[in-house]
Amino acid sequence: MQALTGSLPFAAALASAMPFWGYQQKVKESIHGPPSGWYKHAPAPKHHMLELKIALPQPKFPELEQHLREVSDPSHARYGAHLSKQETEALMAPHPETLAVVRKWLALHGLAEEDVTQSPAKDWVTIRVPVGLAEVMLTTNYHVYKHAQTGESIIRTMSYSLPEILHDHVDLIQPTTMFARFKAFKSTLHWTNHVQPADSSLSGSTITGPAGNQVDARCNNTITVSCLRQLYNAVDYKTSATNDNALGITGYLNESTNDVDLQQFYQLQNPSAYGSNYTSLSIHGGKNNQSYEAAGLEANLDTQFGFGLTWPTPGTFYTTRGEPPFDSDLMTESDTNEPYSYWLEYVLSQVKIPQSISTSYGDDEQSVPQSYATRICNGMAALGARGVSVMFSSGDGGVGDGVANPDEPLGHQCYSNDDLKTPKFLPVFPASCPYVTAVGGTVNIPETAASFSGGGFSNYFPRPSYQDDAVSAYLATLAPGTYEGLYNSTGRAYPDVSSQAASFSVVYQGQVTLLDGTSCAAPAFTAFVSMLNDARLSAGKTALGFLNPFLYSVGYTALNDITEGRNPGCQTEGFNAAVGWDPVTGYGTPNFGKLKDLVLAM
Repeated sequence: MQALTGSLPFAAALASAMPFWGYQQKVKESIHGPPSGWYKHAPAPKHHMLELKIALPQPKFPELEQHLREVSDPSHARYGAHLSKQETEALMAPHPETLAVVRKWLALHGLAEEDVTQSPAKDWVTIRVPVGLAEVMLTTNYHVYKHAQTGESIIRTMSYSLPEILHDHVDLIQPTTMFARFKAFKSTLHWTNHVQPADSSLSGSTITGPAGNQVDARCNNTITVSCLRQLYNAVDYKTSATNDNALGITGYLNESTNDVDLQQFYQLQNPSAYGSNYTSLSIHGGKNNQSYEAAGLEANLDTQFGFGLTWPTPGTFYTTRGEPPFDSDLMTESDTNEPYSYWLEYVLSQVKIPQSISTSYGDDEQSVPQSYATRICNGMAALGARGVSVMFSSGDGGVGDGVANPDEPLGHQCYSNDDLKTPKFLPVFPASCPYVTAVGGTVNIPETAASFSGGGFSNYFPRPSYQDDAVSAYLATLAPGTYEGLYNSTGRAYPDVSSQAASFSVVYQGQVTLLDGTSCAAPAFTAFVSMLNDARLSAGKTALGFLNPFLYSVGYTALNDITEGRNPGCQTEGFNAAVGWDPVTGYGTPNFGKLKDLVLAM
């Protein structure tokens, strides 16, 4: 344990490790400088502890990807034949030689077997070392970087190096070059801490919903559990508590869902659920603080609507530490802000995983190193192969920063994060991962696209084959030269679907508040996916798993197409909603009755 306390002399460590079988140090990853908004504040203290996550190559991932394509395609003979935990781990495992080489390298720096933690598939290695030793191991210098707007801080470096022999045995090491903040997708522009007075004139009035049925007219002002069930044609559907179906909600940034608020929400919106429980699981030290002051607006929103819509289906709330940037003046212990690998490592280690999982967090794709985005996306593919439907909200910035007025300064947001500073739209990750289902936002009845609905095209991931026809058809409707150079027309396009995303009535710190954002849309859509899984499991069928091949081949016929609205940003009007798929609302919002008939027929 000598190296973990920082007592190993750094010069001695350097002397022993430099040869590493005669190989020279070579830059593994680098960035040109901190992203706009961040500036170098001070050298990182040598004693400050870092938890380094080392991703090892997965040589059999193409085989896992092939399994995923087959078990997710309704027209394939293997549809629904999801992989087991053991089968998935075997396809994620690194080559034995990789493990041997990495162990040797760690041992040369004084790290023994007991100092190293490995994921069940052995594709992630975690070590805890002081900054001084990390600098020796990675031939780099860590600094404290501050955010000019928020004053928050992180410890990062602009590049790191490894012995050449390690380059084929290590995909990435973080935290090093990643400046992503992984924020919740709700904006102060989109939520208010009070409920508008109810319009008594609407009591008893109805309007026509997207499924052609009559919906309480008050749903045009305030969204409740009842409104969503009315809008999306699921009023009479009753879920089961005994068919092994489960719903998962993820929470990050130390947000806790408040149990008193949840019970008050049930009393107001689903009295039958009052007194019911859910399972709270802490990952990597995630907190479950039940004081009102610690209540998380995001966590409350997600659990109240997710669990409120699906009760009595068992619910699980994952609280993963992944803290926001730390206060460098106080030198608090954790500043990694890298939550997804911890969550994936935990959930993939479980034999049983909820069949439907919702996440309302993300950040600009370019703030995440492509190597990290790829590895996290591969983990989402593994979940899909195991029969899990994974939903992510598509973001609240439209095509970028949410600024449409051409007289507004473009700001730092809508430029490439390199020396060229090329004007560009800003796709969002993990919504841009092709192995997740990205959920955009709608408003009003009849439904139109929410102006903040994130959508566009990935700069990291190529367009997957399952969406070739839909995306090509949309692009063909754009006038030649539209937004030329601002987006990658061959990239993975998102969102895939959408849901209502405004005026959600949430209980927060004992008060009812209205909330907007695609943070609302993701748990709402996921709840209906959970109901579909409930129907399939009760009928003796398997869970839906990765949804997109189903959605793009046949599922879209049971969605409410949204054809009005745009998602402005980056001094542009953004993309437009259109007939069929579009990069604002995807294929549209769910018609549960029609979807249920489709999934029970497969």
